[in-house]
Amino acid sequence: MDDVDDVDDRHMQIGEVAARTELSLRTIRHYEETGLVIPSARSQGGFRLYTETDVARLMVIRRMKPLGFTLEQMRDLLDATDRLDGDAPLDTAERAALLERVRTYQQAAVEQVEKLRTQLSRAEDFATTLTARLNRTAPPAGTQPDDDTP
Repeated sequence: MDDVDDVDDRHMQIGEVAARTELSLRTIRHYEETGLVIPSARSQGGFRLYTETDVARLMVIRRMKPLGFTLEQMRDLLDATDRLDGDAPLDTAERAALLERVRTYQQAAVEQVEKLRTQLSRAEDFATTLTARLNRTAPPAGTQPDDDTP
């Protein structure tokens, strides 16, 4: 991690990163503590400084969370994608193994999306049922239940 004298266009403090990712400061710090994201630099005052790459990584993490991935699974997937995207040469077997790891997570994500779609459909059906019930039994808008006037 680099020490940076001034915060420039390439580095953001944690508050800006939180606003851009819609994650809380606490969540970002937790992801740092668990090794999912590491600030790219620190200011002379010790403030965490992040780059666009760090923000992109946090957005990937944010997208994994509602799919039910554990922190360990997130770490494993990020490790695999980091190694695939990295500069270090990979032999054919290692590349194939990393791609298989990513494929496994991709399949899990697709399955979870289908489960979420089913849950959303059921929730929409329930909301529609409640709306229909209200329309059948509620007095017209703007009237009182005891209102006898025409």
